[in-house]
Amino acid sequence: MERKEKENEKSKNKTTAPTVDQIISDRITQLASQYWAPNSEGLHLQFNPGIIEDIYFKEIVQSKFSIRRVMMLEFSQYLENYLWPNYKRNESSFAHMMSIVCMLNEKFRERVPAWEAIKRKPEFFPDFFQQMLQSCLSENPIISLIEHTSLIIFLTHCFNSMEEKLILDEVKKLVSLMIWISLQQARRDFEFKKIPEWEKRYTKLLTRKRSKKNQEKLDENKKSEWEWKFLHNLIIRFFNILESISVDGEVPEEKIHYCERFLELMIDLEALLPTRRFFNTILDDMHLVVRCKLSPLMKRSEGKLFSQLLDLLKFYSKFEINNVSGDPFTDYDMMLLHYSNIISLQRAVFAKFPQLRIFALSNVAKIDIAEALKKHFKSLKVEELQEIAVDLKLIPKPENRKIENWFRWDDSFLIELLVSKHEKRPSQLEALNAMPLYPTEDIIWNENIVPTEYFSGDGCLALPKLNLQFLTLHDYLLRNFNLFRLESTYEIRQDIEYSLMRLTPWKAEDGSAYFGSRTRMAQPIVNFTIVEVLKPKIGEKQPARVKADVTLQLNLKPSIKAEWEGLRKHDVCFLITVKPTLPIGTQLMYNQAFLEQTGLTYVRGCEVEGMLDKNGRVIEEGPEPKPELPGLTRTYRLLLDTNQYRIDMERVAEGKEDVYETFNVLMRRAPKENNFKAVLETIRTLMNTECVVPDWIHDIILGYGDPSAAHYTQMPNEIATLDFNDTFLNMDHLRSSFPDYEIEVNVDDPKNLIPPFRLTFKDTQHRNEKRAVEEPIGDISSYKQIIVEPYTIPSRGPYHFNEPKKNMVPFTPTQVEAIHSGMQPGLTVVVGPPGTGKTDVAVQIISNIYQNFPNQRTLIVTHSNQALNQLFEKIMMLDIDERHLLRLGHGEEALETEKDFSRYGRVNYVLSKRLELLEQVKKLQHSLKIPGEDMHTCETAGYFFLGIKERWNNFLSKVKRHNKKVISADVIDREFPFHAFFNDVPKPLFTKENYEDDLEIAEGCFRYIERIFTQLQEFRAFELLRNGLDRSKYLLVMEAKIIAMTCTHAALKRMDLVDLGFKYDNILMEEAAQILEIETFIPLLLQNPQDHYNRLKRWIMIGDHHQLPPVIKNMAFQKYSNMEQSLFTRLVRIGVPTVDLDYQGRARPSICSLYNWRYKKLGNLSHVENLQEFQLANAGFVFDFQLINVEDFEGEGETEPRPFFYQNLAEAEYCVALFMYMRLIGYPAHKISILTTYNGQKQMIREILQHRCASNPLIGIPHKVTTVDKFQGQQNDYIILSLVRTKAVGHLRDIRRLVVAMSRARLGLYIFARISLFQNCFELTPAFRQLMMRPAELHLYPDEMYPSSRLLNVPFGMAPHVVCNMPQMTFEVYNFYLRKVETLKQIYRERKKSQKDWSKPGTIEPTAPNRNIPIHPGADRDTDSEEESEVPPKDDITTGTLTIYSKGEVVMKDEFRVSMVEEENFIEPQNSPAAMETDDDEDDEESEGEDEKKNENAPMEH
Repeated sequence: MERKEKENEKSKNKTTAPTVDQIISDRITQLASQYWAPNSEGLHLQFNPGIIEDIYFKEIVQSKFSIRRVMMLEFSQYLENYLWPNYKRNESSFAHMMSIVCMLNEKFRERVPAWEAIKRKPEFFPDFFQQMLQSCLSENPIISLIEHTSLIIFLTHCFNSMEEKLILDEVKKLVSLMIWISLQQARRDFEFKKIPEWEKRYTKLLTRKRSKKNQEKLDENKKSEWEWKFLHNLIIRFFNILESISVDGEVPEEKIHYCERFLELMIDLEALLPTRRFFNTILDDMHLVVRCKLSPLMKRSEGKLFSQLLDLLKFYSKFEINNVSGDPFTDYDMMLLHYSNIISLQRAVFAKFPQLRIFALSNVAKIDIAEALKKHFKSLKVEELQEIAVDLKLIPKPENRKIENWFRWDDSFLIELLVSKHEKRPSQLEALNAMPLYPTEDIIWNENIVPTEYFSGDGCLALPKLNLQFLTLHDYLLRNFNLFRLESTYEIRQDIEYSLMRLTPWKAEDGSAYFGSRTRMAQPIVNFTIVEVLKPKIGEKQPARVKADVTLQLNLKPSIKAEWEGLRKHDVCFLITVKPTLPIGTQLMYNQAFLEQTGLTYVRGCEVEGMLDKNGRVIEEGPEPKPELPGLTRTYRLLLDTNQYRIDMERVAEGKEDVYETFNVLMRRAPKENNFKAVLETIRTLMNTECVVPDWIHDIILGYGDPSAAHYTQMPNEIATLDFNDTFLNMDHLRSSFPDYEIEVNVDDPKNLIPPFRLTFKDTQHRNEKRAVEEPIGDISSYKQIIVEPYTIPSRGPYHFNEPKKNMVPFTPTQVEAIHSGMQPGLTVVVGPPGTGKTDVAVQIISNIYQNFPNQRTLIVTHSNQALNQLFEKIMMLDIDERHLLRLGHGEEALETEKDFSRYGRVNYVLSKRLELLEQVKKLQHSLKIPGEDMHTCETAGYFFLGIKERWNNFLSKVKRHNKKVISADVIDREFPFHAFFNDVPKPLFTKENYEDDLEIAEGCFRYIERIFTQLQEFRAFELLRNGLDRSKYLLVMEAKIIAMTCTHAALKRMDLVDLGFKYDNILMEEAAQILEIETFIPLLLQNPQDHYNRLKRWIMIGDHHQLPPVIKNMAFQKYSNMEQSLFTRLVRIGVPTVDLDYQGRARPSICSLYNWRYKKLGNLSHVENLQEFQLANAGFVFDFQLINVEDFEGEGETEPRPFFYQNLAEAEYCVALFMYMRLIGYPAHKISILTTYNGQKQMIREILQHRCASNPLIGIPHKVTTVDKFQGQQNDYIILSLVRTKAVGHLRDIRRLVVAMSRARLGLYIFARISLFQNCFELTPAFRQLMMRPAELHLYPDEMYPSSRLLNVPFGMAPHVVCNMPQMTFEVYNFYLRKVETLKQIYRERKKSQKDWSKPGTIEPTAPNRNIPIHPGADRDTDSEEESEVPPKDDITTGTLTIYSKGEVVMKDEFRVSMVEEENFIEPQNSPAAMETDDDEDDEESEGEDEKKNENAPMEH
């Protein structure tokens, strides 16, 4: 079946969420209200175990574990309020235990916190876990295979939750050294000979257990031995089920699912070192991989997934790692192990089997191939094969076979076993290097490789998982490589499908492809030619380089043509061949088979080298503008994938079609989504080179060792004395910042206790002393003292701009601890809840590192350009020389400064600064009346400075005191040699009253002069380097001290940076919880190691794992592979010490209470309690936040016109009506944002706004209309939020999304939702409990105008107006609007001629775009701009202010723009869609313009 048909079938048959009415009338809901529902608490009946039995067998078992029934039970808080609180050891039934297992499995499927309820009563978990284990091995026929599968799934979840101590304590017993009790005796002895210390430990533990005499101890010993043999017995049970499947005939689906889930468990055990260390030997001893490979299921069509899982298990079972030490094996180590195995085999057969004498004497390379091994062993009898296997400890001796009876003895098994043990394993790295990085049509549309996004989570997949731990760095990189490649392929598939559907390929009469339309991102190819194929390098098969030229006819709108001409070097494009079969005029349907409709045949990736000029040369990129080319024809030079070219040429040699003669479409992608090739290439390069991670962070990245090992208090180079620069505003601020320390001051006069301060930590001194003599550090409580030393920054000159910039932020004690930790060597992880000043902390850390370690270089990395620019703008406000700042990437244009901090911008700055400084030198020369030529170079200026220093030394010899000689105060003024140079100082240079003060002024003046020549000396290299490229490289490598880039740019340019010799000492990562794991790791390795040593000293990560993670568009990779987990989140999970910022300064305390429960401690800064804007009420509203219930409108709640495109007309109209109300009482539009949790609702709200508000000067458009996911990292004063769903809670159950939604508002939050749906959701309870304490109807004061002078929670002086539903609100707003415009009747009459009549709510027809709808609300590829049409040219826009008066008072004031379009004037608010700013996603690293509007109503470009 074609993929699209499958998707449609899945979308039709996907688990349908029940409606609220169905939920209310359902039997489960009725039982819940009687026994456990939170909304009926106090009325519950007594616990009845029969209810659990009844529910389990009638609702779960009889429905065959229906997801819908289990979902309803889990959502009703069945686990939290009934199952777990009433679980009793030795009393609870099998049904009770299985019900708990089902509920926990469902929580994992829904990806909501699973163990919270269990941790409330942890004392019962050991008994529950034991009961679960016993059920796994039970042979009771009453327990079905579906139930056994559920138990296996639960066991897998347990092994993947070992960060929870409760779970770890139980599962570690199953994988300890003592599980070797189940090894065959000969194999156990063989293994213990290699590791004698393990034998001692094993014998000691076994003896201790078996020496216990009393009955209780005997029972405990019996239980322990049962646990040790559990996995062994579980594997035997698996063998029985697997081998009960025949090659022919029907096979129960439950058996296949059990086998698949069992292999998933085995893979997870093998992929974690703590579980693998001893279990790998058990797995090998039982020959599980070989038994599976020979199983009948492998020969059946239903066994495809099983086969893929087995390949993954085989890979991990033979992974290149030392199971004892955890150290990775090199290729050389693996070769020695392989040779050792072969030689052992040759020795085993040499004496006993003369017929294998040739085999025994052959060299290894000749016999280690599978075919050669099978050829030799096929001549042996089964008894001979058994004898060889016994000698190699592969099977037990004959006398032990009755005891160790789980082995197979047949010849086919033994031959396969010997071959698998001794064949040469293909190099994973060689296969990786030969792999094309671009996906082809064979991969892109193969759903066995790239799963569809409609992944429910109820099945398993043959995909690697990103959990807590990794085996080695190779394993870490390989898992990320595979997942990143597959996720990128999925996105490419979406782009190709969209572009080709827009191009509309038809079959012309001559059989060629005719394109019925045009699209922004793809163009028909005029000509394609291979222009260069270089010979392979020595030892390689693929060509060294393949180049091609592609010619396009860019007959497009100027803006789109400019985008095509703006293709840059390294941009990735796709060459596509379509051979359409549909005749001209046929409409292409999105819901039909894509490949059959379009005739897509081939897809090949390529990389742009550049556009060719009229002479056929590549136009080089640089600061100079590109030459303008005549006509519409453009030719691009492309670099093709050499591995793919070799594969294609081999196909041609076999007589197949030459792909490169067929291309007829070139597709480009949005630059922000097109970094996949660079990331994959970087990962592959890292796997091929010496990947040196700093020793102090290596084990933590892999998830092992002491999680606090990289904390500064554990680092051997901890620094005792640090200059905190301007961190503290005064001495009181310093004292309050260290509440646990005793402050000592070495200054007598308190007046001198003014910042800056240098601090010495005595506890650090103590730790360093103990480390030096290798003694235990012990208790340091008596050393919690700080010595404070104030100092004066030497004067930098007499001008006002010479004064150092100072920090004005009063940092809290926790923020100061974060700053202190960031200044120290090691790993600093800062958890910053919303509004806690993460950026201020980051900037201060950067500034303090810059001041303390002037020779070190700091790299700043963020997820988005917006965050990077915010960080950079604050850095520029601190005391950091701007010549040391550099901003890499293409988001620099959005910096709110006229200065250019890009590479070429900084080069221009240096060159202009050089001229400015040389002018200063010329001025100095003339002021001293020194004859000679003017200084034109840095070199001559350096020679000139020698004379300046001589004059200064002469001056010092005259004014310095010697032998306490008294010198008059005016001598400095009289002898100072540079009066003429400083004649433009705004006040008299010297006071002539105080000798010390005047001497300091004089020395400051000389420092100013000296700094001129110091900078010129630094700039001298820019005179020697003659072109801009070399200068920019020098600036990057030598001059810049603070370099900022996005994680995308780091991945794109890693190779270039390494080749340049780029070096850095510190990394600071902002938004670290939003960056993919691999994109966090790559910036650690942007420099080559020196002598096998990475010079990185500090790694500061700032983020919030309680907010939304990175966006993963394919649900299979997001849910199953956990690809959305950031490295920041993983470090927090494994227990790395964090600094949790604990005071917020964004929102009202009342609004903060909606989300502060999610954090350890989150209080409020004084200004959110004391400033007037936080004390005043929201004008026109009774409450500062409110949850408003929205019932069905005309019998309809949520709708789903396309899968996952959720809309709710009632909520959308209500949100717009409230926005209109706020505008009519005076709220500025730019202070209001409308958010929603789904892309479909976002589109509907925009359509309603466009229809009702866009052209109306009284209302206009809000600042943003977007999804909660897209609005992360932003804020606004007033937020209107639509939760959309009325049938199921949906992805708001992800608490991280709830936290983001609740924390975007500063002053007002108004939420529209179906309360009856959300009120019982366990995860949402803390927030919704507070929201539901207020009325569910909207309470307003319509007569109160903005801004209000009324204090918060103080009545307005009249009864509130209660709005009961959406229709009431919309009609009252309309009447309110009419009353407002009555004061401007003339304007109203003029506008009414062209303005549409008021439309009844619900008359706007919602639209669903004709494109693939992403499930993830942060994955929509529009620009979040509400404007579909082009903005009028600037020359056609007039701006002004519209003011409306009523009874002498201003009732409305707004900015407007008058656009002259087609000779019709209309008034357009400045915050209208044409003027609205776009969301974060436009500001991405490589953004070249807005993404194309992917809407079925959007006009085709011709």
